[in-house]
Amino acid sequence: METLRDILDAAGRGAFPRPDGGTTVVGQPAARDAGVFAFTAHSVIALDEDPEWVRAALAATGCDALAAPMNPRFLTALMDRTGRRCDTVDVMLTGAPLPGGPGPDLREIHDPAHPRVVSSRARRDEVRVWTVDGAVLVLGRGVAGRLEVAVEVPEEVRQRGLGRELLRAARRLSGGEPVWAQVSPGNARSLRAFEAAGYRAVGSELLLRR
Repeated sequence: METLRDILDAAGRGAFPRPDGGTTVVGQPAARDAGVFAFTAHSVIALDEDPEWVRAALAATGCDALAAPMNPRFLTALMDRTGRRCDTVDVMLTGAPLPGGPGPDLREIHDPAHPRVVSSRARRDEVRVWTVDGAVLVLGRGVAGRLEVAVEVPEEVRQRGLGRELLRAARRLSGGEPVWAQVSPGNARSLRAFEAAGYRAVGSELLLRR
């Protein structure tokens, strides 16, 4: 049976679920990893719940099959059912690995109390953090073990292309696998930086937090 990891690994390589208007229900890869993942004309729901309940809740929205998985009525039903909360619906992006090193100015830090380390460890495993000019690059294992990136660039050093360089560095640090990112659709500045660094949108997702 296909797993969420299988689906995401394939999407990272550019092979997406069949655009048939359907919804695939799979189990959670881990207790943390519940959510809804929408690709072109196909959605994937990762949830340790009865698939029949999931399909009944989708039908109860009154929406068509394409819209129902991200419909607020369905998402609210999921949160009520699981006792979880959600953040935002994010754009999923991937960046293919690049050869070479991260660059001479990037310095890895090992500070478990660093705010970015603390926040990332709440969502990811195997977190590593690098810094340069006050900006921060984070890599860690997130949903279904995929490699995820996050960057933070202070206001005083923005507009210099530093964010783009950090995002490219993440692709060089990936060890040959795709790098994933989640960005709010309203964060246009961040989306532009990812696109300029060679990342491409592959879908959207909403994660259910414990």
